[in-house]
Order: sequence, then C-alpha cells, then structure tokens
Amino acid sequence: MSGPATDAIPARFKPGDRVTVREAYPLGHLRTPFYARGATGVVERLCGAFANPEELAFNRPGLPAQPLYRVRFRQAELWADYRGPARDTIEIEIYQHWLEAAP
Repeated sequence: MSGPATDAIPARFKPGDRVTVREAYPLGHLRTPFYARGATGVVERLCGAFANPEELAFNRPGLPAQPLYRVRFRQAELWADYRGPARDTIEIEIYQHWLEAAP
C-alpha cells in the first residue's frame, strides 16, 4: 500500500455509519475479502485516503485516492456456521468504492 494521498475522493461515511459491502466479483487484483461481500457492518474509523490498490496492481496511478475505512462486522454474519459467541466481531479495512450506505 502506498502512503496517504492528497488527491482524494471525499469521505462519504463517518464512524458509527452502517455500511454494506458491494456484492461484486470482478476479475483482477482485489483487496476486499470474498467472505465480506454483501455483509453489513459499522464504520469504526476512517483510516485515510490511499491510491487504489486495484489500479496500482496494473501499474496505473490509482488516483484519485480512495478513502479507506475500518469496518466492524459480527462474525456470525460473515460465516453462517460460526459457533463462537454472538458478540464476536472482526474488523476489516475496506475502500470506499466497495461500500454502500446500509438501510
């Protein structure tokens, strides 16, 4: 990952916002885990804005930079057969272009 960029898309979400990960399966280098696609979580923090790694992988500049969020999910929502306590969570860093506002 490259460092924070100054040419960035404005952040759409803030801590506490509910977001859903886009359920998309494009070809190529992707940083968003498959198991999180379609899941809904809560923004824990905005980590900054960084060049898009999906573009950097193809030797393109990745600009404008994408806001990167740390999103918290309940593990039971990500894995249907999860047998741990219902309160268990996992945090995943996800770029804004993979997130949509959750109802």
